[in-house]
Amino acid sequence: MALTESIDTAQAEAPARRRRWRLGNASLAAPLVVTLVLTTLYPLVALVALSLSKSTLGKPLRDWAGIANFARVLGDPAFLASLWRSAAFALPMAAVELVLGLALALLFHRLVRASRVFTSLMLLPLMTPPVMVGVAWKLIFAADGGLLNGWLRAAGLTDAPMSFLGSSSWAAAAIVVADAWQWTPFVALLCFAAIKSLSEEVMEAARLDGATAWQRFRHITLPLLVPTLAAVFLLRLVMAFKLFDLVYVLTFGGPGFDTTTTGFQIWRLAFEQFDVGRAAAATLVFVGFVSLVIWPASRTAKRLEARYT
Repeated sequence: MALTESIDTAQAEAPARRRRWRLGNASLAAPLVVTLVLTTLYPLVALVALSLSKSTLGKPLRDWAGIANFARVLGDPAFLASLWRSAAFALPMAAVELVLGLALALLFHRLVRASRVFTSLMLLPLMTPPVMVGVAWKLIFAADGGLLNGWLRAAGLTDAPMSFLGSSSWAAAAIVVADAWQWTPFVALLCFAAIKSLSEEVMEAARLDGATAWQRFRHITLPLLVPTLAAVFLLRLVMAFKLFDLVYVLTFGGPGFDTTTTGFQIWRLAFEQFDVGRAAAATLVFVGFVSLVIWPASRTAKRLEARYT
C-alpha cells in the first residue's frame, strides 16, 4: 500500500520536476541566446535594413530604396575590381602563411629545449595591434629614411631610395609581408600544437626502420597534419578577406586603386561618401562573394579530413 502511494506521489510530482528542469535549462541558455541576438541577429537585420534604404551617417533609414543600392554596387567597376583584388590578396597570403607557419612549427619541434622560448616570442606579433604593425612596417618601407632602403644602400644594391609603397607591385608585396609577419606566428602555433599531438611511437618505429627525416615527414607527419592544415588554411583565408588595417595605414588603397581591397572600398563608401545604404549593400554582396570563394575550399578541406582521418 505504501509502495503504491509512493509511486502515485512520484507520478504526480513528475510534471512539476520536468517544468523545473526546463526552466533551469532555459535560464542557463538565456545569456547565450541574448548574446547571439545582440551580436549576430540584430546587426544582420540592421545591415539588411540599411541596404534596402537611403541612409547616410546622419540620417539612417531615411527612405525606402529597394534593390537600388545593390544595383549601384553591382554596376560599380571599382567595387567589382576590389572583390577580385581582395581574393588576389587573401589566397596567396593564406598559402604563404601556411607554408611558413608549418616550417616554423617543424623547426620549433626539432629545437625541443628552445621551443618554449620561441613560442613566447611568436606571441609578440599577435599581441601587437594591427595599426601599430602597419605603422612599424611603413617606417621600414619608407622611401626617405626607411630601414629597408638604408640596408639596401649600405649593401650597395641600390643607388637611390626605392618607393616601395608608391609602386603598384611593391605596395601589394609590402602588405603581404606585413600581414605575414603578424599572422604567420598564429599559424605556426596551431601547427606546432598539432605536431606535438602526433604519436612519437610511430615516428620512432619509422626511425628504427631506417626512414630518413624527409621520408618521415612526407609519409607520416604531413598526411597526419593534412586535416589540421586544411582547417588552418580555411581559417586564415576567411581572416585575410577582412584585410583593412594594413591597407589603411600602409597605402590608403594606393597607388591609385591598386591596393584597394573590398573592406577599404566599403569604408570609403560609408565614411568618405557617407552613403551608408550603399555600403551596407556592398557588405552583403561581399559576404556572398566570400562565401562563393570559401565554399570550394571548405569542401576540399572536408574531403581531405575524411581521407586522412
